[in-house]
Amino acid sequence: MAPNADRLRQRRHTGPPDVPSVVREEHHPTPTTTIVNEKTPSSEHQQRPLTTLGGTELVIDGVIYDIAQFQHPGGDSIQLFGGNDVTVQYKMIHPYHTRHHLQKMGTPVGTIPDIKYEYAWDTPFERDMKAAVFQIVARGKEFGTTGYFVRALGYIGLFFYLQYWWMQPAGTSYPLAILYGMSMGLIGLNVQHDANHGAASKQVWINDLLGLGADFIGGSKWLWMEKHWTHHAYTNHHTKDPDGLAAEPFLLFNDYALSSTKRCGYHAYQAFYFVLVLCGYWISAILDLPVIWSLRDRGAAEVGIHVDNPWIASRRKYAIGLRLLYLYCNIYVPLAQAPCAWTTFIHIQVMGIAGSLTLGLLFTLSHNFEQADRDPTKDFRHTGHQVCWFKAQVETSSTYGGFVSGWLTGGLNFQVEHHLFPRMSSAWYPYIAPTVRRVCKEHNVRYVYYPWLWQNMYSTLKYTHAVGNGSHHDHPLLHRGDNPFLGSM
Repeated sequence: MAPNADRLRQRRHTGPPDVPSVVREEHHPTPTTTIVNEKTPSSEHQQRPLTTLGGTELVIDGVIYDIAQFQHPGGDSIQLFGGNDVTVQYKMIHPYHTRHHLQKMGTPVGTIPDIKYEYAWDTPFERDMKAAVFQIVARGKEFGTTGYFVRALGYIGLFFYLQYWWMQPAGTSYPLAILYGMSMGLIGLNVQHDANHGAASKQVWINDLLGLGADFIGGSKWLWMEKHWTHHAYTNHHTKDPDGLAAEPFLLFNDYALSSTKRCGYHAYQAFYFVLVLCGYWISAILDLPVIWSLRDRGAAEVGIHVDNPWIASRRKYAIGLRLLYLYCNIYVPLAQAPCAWTTFIHIQVMGIAGSLTLGLLFTLSHNFEQADRDPTKDFRHTGHQVCWFKAQVETSSTYGGFVSGWLTGGLNFQVEHHLFPRMSSAWYPYIAPTVRRVCKEHNVRYVYYPWLWQNMYSTLKYTHAVGNGSHHDHPLLHRGDNPFLGSM
C-alpha cells in the first residue's frame, strides 16, 4: 500500500481530487529579491566583517541593525539571535515582510561586504504558495484557534493531574510512569511548540507562558529556540542544521561520503539500535546541567550560531530555577518518600523513556525518510544557483495522517505545512494542506505524504539503515521511483 495524497484524512478537504503523492521540480528558482532598507549605509568605513557583530546587532540581507532599543511587536525574543546573520530566520518568521518593516528597526549601523546567500526568496513558487494559503488563513488570523486552546489546556490539565499523583506518598508505578512520560511528550508537541514559535497567540505573554512548558517537561524554552529556530532556517542543510548532527556519533542522518571519518563500522547496524538511542534523550537532557548554566545550546553553537549575548545571559537564572524545580518534583520527591528507592528509580527511568520516545520518534521521522532531500543547497555549492527556500522546506519534510493525528501530535504530522509557515498555529495545517499540495503540483515540487504514521516510520528505518551501511550514498533512495513507501507489509 503506497502513500496516496488523494486520501489525506482531515476534517475539511478543499484540494483537487487527483494530486499525486510525489511530484518534482526540475527548474531553478529565480534569483532572490533582496529587501533593501532605504537608510542602508554606503560609506566605506561602515563595512564590517560578520565576526565583529555585537550582542545586540543583527544582520539581514547584509545590513547590520542594532536592536538594543527596538520595541519588537513580537516580544523581546528577537534578542535571542543577537550577534548573528538572521536573514533566513527573519524571512521565514515574517511572511508578510516588506522594506517598511525593516525601516522600523532604525538606521542601519553598517553592512557586511560581499555576502552571499544560498537561499532565494520571492520566487514564483513562494509567491503562489503565499497567495493561495493566505486566502484560507487571513493575515492576523494565523494564531491559535479555540480548538487549539481546548487541546492545549486539556493536555496541560492531564500533565498536572498525573504530576500530582507522581508526587504522592503512595509512590510511583509503571503505568503511571508511562502515562506521565507520554503526557510530557504531549506538552512538548502540543503546547510549548506552537508557543515558542510565536504561533499560539498574538499576545506575547501567552506565548511566553505556554512556552515554559518546555521547562516543565525537563527542557528549556531558550535552548529549544536557539536550536529549533536554527533547524527551521536550515532544514537538512549539510552543515547548518543542528538536528542533523544531534545524534552523532551514535547515529548518522547525513549521508556522508564513504571515506568520511564520521563513519564507523557500527553505523551499518544503526537501524537496529536506533530506538535505543532515542530512549536516552530525556536522561541526557535533564542531567546536562552545564548547558543550563551557560544557556548555550551545543548544537546551535556547533553549526556557527553565536548564542552568547546579554539577553541570553539575563535568562540563565530563570532556566536554572526551572530546572531545579523540575528535578525536585520529578526525581527528588518520589525518591525521598519512596518505600523502595530502587524501584522508584526504575519508574523514573521508564517515565523518561516514555517521554523520549513520544517526542523523539515523531521528530526524527519528519526529515529522515527515503525520499527526503538531505542536501538541499548542493546546487548552490556546485553551480552557484540559489535554492528556493520554500521548495527546500517541502522537499526535506514529510506529512502523514490527518486531523486526528494533528490533535495527538500538535499538528506536527503536517511537517511540510509547518516548515512552510512556522509561525502559523498548528490548528490551521489540516485546512491548508490540500492547497499546499495543489501549489506543489503546479510548480512540480515533490510533496511526500504517508496516510499512516507506521508507513513514515518504516521509511525512516529504511533510510537510516541505508545511510548507515553506505548503500544510500551510491544509490540514493531519492531516485528509486515516485513512491516514497517502498515496502510491502
